[in-house]
Amino acid sequence: MKIEDYIKSLPSDIISGNDVQLTEHSITKIFEFLNLNENDIFYHLGCGDGKGIRIALQKFHVKKAVGVDNNVEKIQQAKKLVEENDLEHGKFLCEDVVTTKIDDATAILFWFTDMEIIEKMKKKFQNLQDGSRIVTIWGPLPECLPTQVDFPYIMNQIPFKHADLKEQTLAIFGVKCVDFVTAWEYAERYTKAIASHNVDNDRFLTILQSLIIWINAKNLGIACEDDIPDPIKNYMEILKKFFGIEVDHLLNDANLKF
Repeated sequence: MKIEDYIKSLPSDIISGNDVQLTEHSITKIFEFLNLNENDIFYHLGCGDGKGIRIALQKFHVKKAVGVDNNVEKIQQAKKLVEENDLEHGKFLCEDVVTTKIDDATAILFWFTDMEIIEKMKKKFQNLQDGSRIVTIWGPLPECLPTQVDFPYIMNQIPFKHADLKEQTLAIFGVKCVDFVTAWEYAERYTKAIASHNVDNDRFLTILQSLIIWINAKNLGIACEDDIPDPIKNYMEILKKFFGIEVDHLLNDANLKF
């Protein structure tokens, strides 16, 4: 089975990120990276159970914190969390992020995988005041040069700076070319950031992500190697033999044989 078919076979909530809750440690790291402070009006788009809003108010003392999610049950949990902690500057909206008002935001955490949502939100972000910061996880905003990177956390600041995919990739990884070691290191950073607490699943995810990083770099012409390195070949073989997942078709260069 091709990797695209494997991904389609997974539960939609896993792919969309709806059922992925970041740990308190990861959220704190994101807010430190964002330099969240008492002057900020913070929005968490896709706030889930509201933990991020609580941390923003309790630890970073933001002026105002707003959580947005279209899941009624999660918003109810979030409101209860704020009430229990007596956080008067916290607010939750059970709305679609695409239509909700974010005009006063100065700092935003935005973690979505749906490209239609991402494109629509990018247009909304461009109407924010200059200096506003948007943090994404793993992937940058389309055609935007990151302002700052602490992978897998990526910050873009208003006004956006245009970049093509090649420029984006090199800026994110901070290297002149991407080799297997870089691909593995950054894949592992992502795995640790979302912290599934299952070692076997973490290893599998790291293998998948490292292959995707290196293959994308190769297709963009920014891989360090001319040929497929042995570790990449080995992991491609492991996925195919033990999991029935094929990724070699993703390589654009027909001369590169696995």
